[in-house]
Amino acid sequence: MYESIAYALNRTLADEMRRDPKVFILGEDVGAFGGGYQITKDLLREFGPARVRNTPISEIGIIGVSIGAALTGLRPVAEIQFADFIFCGMDQLVNQAAKFHLMSGGQVKVPIVIRAPQGATGRAAQHSQSVEAFFMHVPGIKVAMPSTPYDARGLLFTAIRDNNPVLFLEHKLLYGSTSPGGKSKSATGYLKTLTPAPEEEYTIPFGVADVKREGKDVTVVATLFMLHLALKAAQVLSEEGISVEVIDPRTVVPLDKDTIFSSVRKTGRLVVVSEDATTCGFASEVAALVAQDCFEALKTPIQRVCALDVPIPFAPEAEKFVLPDERKIIAAVKKAVSCSRQ
Repeated sequence: MYESIAYALNRTLADEMRRDPKVFILGEDVGAFGGGYQITKDLLREFGPARVRNTPISEIGIIGVSIGAALTGLRPVAEIQFADFIFCGMDQLVNQAAKFHLMSGGQVKVPIVIRAPQGATGRAAQHSQSVEAFFMHVPGIKVAMPSTPYDARGLLFTAIRDNNPVLFLEHKLLYGSTSPGGKSKSATGYLKTLTPAPEEEYTIPFGVADVKREGKDVTVVATLFMLHLALKAAQVLSEEGISVEVIDPRTVVPLDKDTIFSSVRKTGRLVVVSEDATTCGFASEVAALVAQDCFEALKTPIQRVCALDVPIPFAPEAEKFVLPDERKIIAAVKKAVSCSRQ
């Protein structure tokens, strides 16, 4: 079966709501309008307004209500229309949801899922950020980042059944992509090598990365839309005799360090690709971990391919200049192959 990530998420939400009456959805326009990107399409028709709840435009309220509902034993799945707007509810998420379990001596559980699209798509700077690094810094919050329909479905099952707060980040440019064999404006067919989402229910454990392409010369770690650019770059580089291994972490909290370390020890080289800003971003953390634990295996310096440290611009050409792309990934891999560590 070929399907889009959006449909895989929609189908998974419906399956979980049928399985567990404690699961409910809330957010702006999640009812009749189907949410910002149609992820909740038709769920109101099946489950009714008690379990598919439209909210005011108040992220602080959405997250606060989700926490309160979770503390009573429900399992809320909240949609924030743009990940940038999670910042409006930072106190609720960071100072409350992330800390209740520890502060209660393990007596309190906070099983909430916050779903949000992120990434640059030609919108204003407040709608284009990649926010994962902010929340990697907060103990008590798990962060999932699916890049394929198969991963989106399996990770969402896991997220909803988890007793901890989970931030579930989705890239806007991947919603319409399909796997395998499908083409979309964003993925341009490079999902064809990946596995489709089965009809049956299945979970993907958090903290287990997936090697999307095996290689022997360079390890590339990439997330969300950047994964697909990395796969495209790997295909181009293979035609030039450079074998690239591409790893999708799938969750960044917890992070599967062992898979990354094993690959780096095999290839001796590392390139990390992430759409978030360069300074103190996901790529910086991966680079630090590898430098700490695999330094002896590195043949060349670690390369980071990230967005520039500026607000994401609105003008298309300026946005293109700021963001990572296939050309920049290819250049970083070639640099990793050619240069020597002094």
